[in-house]
Amino acid sequence: MAEVTGDLHHSSLVMILLLLVFAIIHSGGAALRSRAEERIGARAWRLVFAALSIPSAVVVIGYFLAHRYDGIRLWNLQGVPGMVPAVWIVTAISFLFLCPATYNLLEIPAVLKPQVRLYATGIIRISRHPQAVGQILWCLSHALWIGSSFMLVTCVGLIGHHLFAVWHGDRRQRARFGEAFETLRSETSVVPFVAIVDGRQQLILKELVRPAQLGIAIAVGVFWWAHRYIPAGGMAFLHSRLGEVLN
Repeated sequence: MAEVTGDLHHSSLVMILLLLVFAIIHSGGAALRSRAEERIGARAWRLVFAALSIPSAVVVIGYFLAHRYDGIRLWNLQGVPGMVPAVWIVTAISFLFLCPATYNLLEIPAVLKPQVRLYATGIIRISRHPQAVGQILWCLSHALWIGSSFMLVTCVGLIGHHLFAVWHGDRRQRARFGEAFETLRSETSVVPFVAIVDGRQQLILKELVRPAQLGIAIAVGVFWWAHRYIPAGGMAFLHSRLGEVLN
């Protein structure tokens, strides 16, 4: 029998609205990038974009942590043997896709001038849209672990946004790079490993070994350590602060 915890409708609705706001800021900012950079410059636009998108992401993450078990508990697999390492393995893999290290980290805070590039190596050989793949894997692992209706609503919103970003990203790259993008598109796939299996692409393992991957491994370790503190005082703190922001 399903277990009901928290408000079934309110928190899920708020989460959808928060995800919608984040999607508008993130994808809308990507769509405006070319015109904005012409007017205020690449560095200034990156700082404006970061000033809007990072706080919205923090609010989404905080609200998710505070309400992840809300609604109906559809399943509880947390006591199944092997579930903990399975969830962490899938989560670690998802981070390798979500943070593919195909960008210059110094461009994020605009220390270096941000540029739009076409990448055809590394994890792009596996999937042309690694962040969408990583988000789907993250949702899969966390949905299995949490099992709440709120978690499913969150997953639908996150995956929906990233599927839109696949279409939107290809459209923007086609408009910017033209034939070069069409060549890349013909040699890669959105679904992981499809282009490799059908012979359009080859996997070169040494391209996947980059210094930034060490940072990802360290981040996963930190998250593993920090998770023990999430259910206790951290949740009350996040809930109170987010309540002040949202009410």
